[in-house]
Amino acid sequence: MKIAFSTSGNEINAPLDSRFGRSPKFLVYDLDSEKFEIIDNQQNLNAAQGAGIQSAETVVRSGAKALVSGHCGPKAFRVLAAAGVKVYTSDAPTVDTALEKFKAGELKEAKGADVQGHW
Repeated sequence: MKIAFSTSGNEINAPLDSRFGRSPKFLVYDLDSEKFEIIDNQQNLNAAQGAGIQSAETVVRSGAKALVSGHCGPKAFRVLAAAGVKVYTSDAPTVDTALEKFKAGELKEAKGADVQGHW
């Protein structure tokens, strides 16, 4: 299974970004192979509108079945949920810390957006 993390870095110990839609990058970690890839999200970083929806579509296309981020807005959440991607929010300082919490079952699945749009 693949898990997407919002981040600004290129390594597993990079900071977990608190903003999903305007996160500069996504780290997509494959639990089976224990490898990851970085997906650039710069096109949405400064988007006037639609950043959350477009970012959600990027995550869906990556094949991720779960997303871990600091926060997720309503439009992005709807796109992810419709595609069967489970959303988890975390205040972990880094991707690797959030990954360990995910593996340990310490992250709760979000039932809806936790911030308003344009956050």
